[in-house]
Amino acid sequence: MDTYTVTIGLSIIIFVIIGNYAGRSVKKLDDYYVAGRRAPTLLIVGTLVASVFSTSIFLGEAGFTYAGQMGPYILFPGIAVIGYVYGALLFGTYIRRSRATTVADFFGRRFNSHRVQQAAGITIIVALGCYLLVVTQGAAILLSDLTQLTYFQSLIVAWLSYTIFTMYSGSQGIILTDTLMFLLFTFATIFFVAFIVNDFGGVAVAIENLARIETKADIASWHGIIGPDTEWPTAMDYLIWAVIIDMSWGIVYAVGPWQSSRHLMARDEHVVVRAAIYTCLIVLIMQIFIYGIGGMINLENTQIVPVETVMIWAAKKLVPEYLGALLLAGIMAAALSSASTFLSLVGFSVSNDIVKRKTELTLRSTRFLMMITGIFVLVASFYFPPNIFWLMLFIGTIFTSSWGIVGFMSVWSKRITADGAFWGIVTGFVFNIIPAAFEYAGLIKLPSYLNPVVIGVVISLITTITISNLGKVTRTEKLYRMRLHRTPDQDRDLKKTKTTLIAPLLVIAFGCIMPIIMIKYYVIPYQTGAGKLLVGGTIDWMSGEAILALSWAGIYIPLGLISASIIWHRYNPSVKVKN
Repeated sequence: MDTYTVTIGLSIIIFVIIGNYAGRSVKKLDDYYVAGRRAPTLLIVGTLVASVFSTSIFLGEAGFTYAGQMGPYILFPGIAVIGYVYGALLFGTYIRRSRATTVADFFGRRFNSHRVQQAAGITIIVALGCYLLVVTQGAAILLSDLTQLTYFQSLIVAWLSYTIFTMYSGSQGIILTDTLMFLLFTFATIFFVAFIVNDFGGVAVAIENLARIETKADIASWHGIIGPDTEWPTAMDYLIWAVIIDMSWGIVYAVGPWQSSRHLMARDEHVVVRAAIYTCLIVLIMQIFIYGIGGMINLENTQIVPVETVMIWAAKKLVPEYLGALLLAGIMAAALSSASTFLSLVGFSVSNDIVKRKTELTLRSTRFLMMITGIFVLVASFYFPPNIFWLMLFIGTIFTSSWGIVGFMSVWSKRITADGAFWGIVTGFVFNIIPAAFEYAGLIKLPSYLNPVVIGVVISLITTITISNLGKVTRTEKLYRMRLHRTPDQDRDLKKTKTTLIAPLLVIAFGCIMPIIMIKYYVIPYQTGAGKLLVGGTIDWMSGEAILALSWAGIYIPLGLISASIIWHRYNPSVKVKN
């Protein structure tokens, strides 16, 4: 066996052992579903980051930036990840107050309707079931490329690696293994990127040289490679597409089940808010590292095929063997962490959200249903062709259109009814999936501004408002919503509040620093290499690159200030709160 196989094999064995050991402390359903609602900030950060990082980022998105879109993926100011922050403040803290078992269960309780819970649960099963396929297949691709195993054998190994401890330990094991996996792939990525960038002469030199690559002209520009043979005829088409996708994913991070469900496990609301803000910053920094190195590998080789293997190629060719093995073990860990999260959520919905039971669930029956769910996923993995990047984009936005409107209105609207919520979820789901499927099959071609997620969101909004106006909110629904807006007394603590305020202060500092870093290490080197500096060697401040670099301040400074204000007024015991 080579170093890569041994390292990945040992890491998988360690995670399985730790996950199953954690399962020994699972004594009741609350432990299995929501880890006993006592997880500290580190574990919530670990599971939030680990559940979103998978092969779709390390393979799919890294390949996408390598193929031609590095510039925009680095320069765009993280519109998506701010969803973690407003999601926690406007949705996550409220679902934690509900003490629901799953996010679909929250919808059922909020609207006093099992039908609404079923609709949300079916959405989870379909969308995250498909997402689980993508992640499992990504892990299998990695294993088959690095070992002597065939793709089908790798599918079985990957499936067993996360199914064993997920079925046994549930959320209790997942948040622990997620955090360990998060630490592994984070430090592995940092060391890997630092080594390669240093070999390229530093960030500025690498960007300047990348701007001169003729075979992939514009890869480092603000819009990346556009025109014939791409999805975007013009720079404006790319801009519209990118903004829609980023805003959609922001809502996914805010209310999507594999992110918002983590808030149900938090020890208190301060943990929810702190973890969300720290996750926002960590995910964004990690994305810059991965997207950046994906593009920079073109300096060494512009002909890697398929592009999804760019990180695997670099791990084998550009760094010492031990560092490459560490990175690949980290990528595998990212895949397994996401897979365990998706399997648990699909399994939880199968057991808890679909059928209205006359008897209470037991640990044994829940674990059995989790295993059955996993078997269905394994069988499906053999038949569906892998398409990591585009399937990831499509599946994630399903929750934007089906859950986004209903999710936020469930907390902030006094007029939304159970019927409005049900049909809002259903129509948002259907009117995203159908046009997306037609477009994927080549039957229709939609303009950038008519992305299927936009169609789904608009239809969901119209449907929810129209049907709610035709009905009447019940007294039970009114009382439940009123209780959601009562801040728990134990969270109105000055000491905790001051500690929590550190997080938005970091966001403000981040917003001040990033424009300077972007200008110095990206805009100036890019304009130098592309020959776009003005007379006298000054920056062209009207260029897309410079505008995007400065826009970081316009997003993160206000985000930090608003977050700090909400935290102070919501949790400071000296501030009078209106219930």
